[in-house]
Amino acid sequence: MSLKPLEFDRRYGELDHVFSAYVGQLADDTPERPSSALTAYLRHTWHSRPWALAVAEQQLREYAEHPPGRLRLRLGEFHPLPDTGVPDAEVREWLLALAGHTRRSIEEGEVPPPSPVPDTHWEWHARFPELTQFLGGWFSQDMPDEFADHDAAIDDYAATTDRTLVARLVGELRELVALALDEPDYVVGAAELGMEVEPPEPHATSDWLTHVADRLSAFRPDYGGPDRRPN
Repeated sequence: MSLKPLEFDRRYGELDHVFSAYVGQLADDTPERPSSALTAYLRHTWHSRPWALAVAEQQLREYAEHPPGRLRLRLGEFHPLPDTGVPDAEVREWLLALAGHTRRSIEEGEVPPPSPVPDTHWEWHARFPELTQFLGGWFSQDMPDEFADHDAAIDDYAATTDRTLVARLVGELRELVALALDEPDYVVGAAELGMEVEPPEPHATSDWLTHVADRLSAFRPDYGGPDRRPN
């Protein structure tokens, strides 16, 4: 029978984060050198959820030493390994290499230094999760058909989203702008985070991100009149 959510998280929850970091990336780890995907995972997790690294090391090693058979995979009793391009005969050694790098990172304090520009698609999304939801949900290629203009889409997000999440988005926007990246990096970042339309003229991408943060900060939701306030 398929794994229940609680059991999945206990056995494969952090492993799933590690595997997700390899989507679209080369699994070219060696015992001596971690890949860009694993480095991105280690960097972000060290600075956001350092306790999870020990869980990842344990789950990687357990999966490597006790791989599932095809029947158990078909029954949903195991988390399937994504197609990383690693030959089946080499998967065990690859997983053990990941576990080894993770353990050394913990035991020797080898923390990948912060990077102003995320290295991978996964790292962009992990670092700016609410901005991912905002750009991917409100600024897809369908935006011109759904809203009169960019500001109308911003206002729709603000009016339909919990204020806690709106505040979180403003923080992520401020963080991204404060990195003072080159303009091409902002264009790439917006695309990685799901934006499929150009910013409105005359804004460059970085200017428009600042405009979004300012507009959301000034937005006041309509709670139905002066005598109605949120609980």
